[in-house]
Amino acid sequence: MNCGTARMPDLSIAVEGAEVVQFAAAPLLAFQLRIENPGTEELIHSVVLRAQIQIEATRRRYDEREKGKLLDLFGEPDRWSRTLRSMLWTHAGAVIPPFRGSARADLQVPCTFDFNVAATKYFHGLSGGEIPLIFLFSGTVFYQDAAGALQVSPISWNSEARFRLTVGVWRQMMDEYYPNSSWLALRRDAFERLYEFKLRSGTPTWEEALDRLLSVNAELVKQ
Repeated sequence: MNCGTARMPDLSIAVEGAEVVQFAAAPLLAFQLRIENPGTEELIHSVVLRAQIQIEATRRRYDEREKGKLLDLFGEPDRWSRTLRSMLWTHAGAVIPPFRGSARADLQVPCTFDFNVAATKYFHGLSGGEIPLIFLFSGTVFYQDAAGALQVSPISWNSEARFRLTVGVWRQMMDEYYPNSSWLALRRDAFERLYEFKLRSGTPTWEEALDRLLSVNAELVKQ
């Protein structure tokens, strides 16, 4: 392997779309990428691509209902000038097969409906519109130089792409994987107390157990 001074590929990466992956084991979004190696026809043997995906929360407007549902993340709206900020969503990776000039590939991103995760709270709090995302790319390019030698180079540290994911796509995914339901993780001790209440009260389902507890709490608040 030769790691000489031949010109390194300068890949540009754009995110062109997103769709729900059907019938996966867990919720999965596929972001369609377009990878280009401009100004050359050198053979790219493969690209090991990594992406850090961030939510640019400051790059959209929020209505009053959304502000109320995002209190858990950003606090009272009059403090948002200090508390509203970008947040890490997730990391993902893909291996791009051989190409010359340009290629298209899917970046598959596992998603969760766990409301202990900040990104899930954010997505759930939006009434509609778009979710502003930024993809920060890194990774390794394996390519063939003009002499036919295999070369290795890193993806430029400043390689990034912005994309606006529609809230409707997120909801479609969660409706398909969790129809008419939400997923909540509890500390084990809290679960055990809820389970004991369910058994002692003879409540047949978890929903009914929670409804009974919420009804009791509502009556206490009224007093």
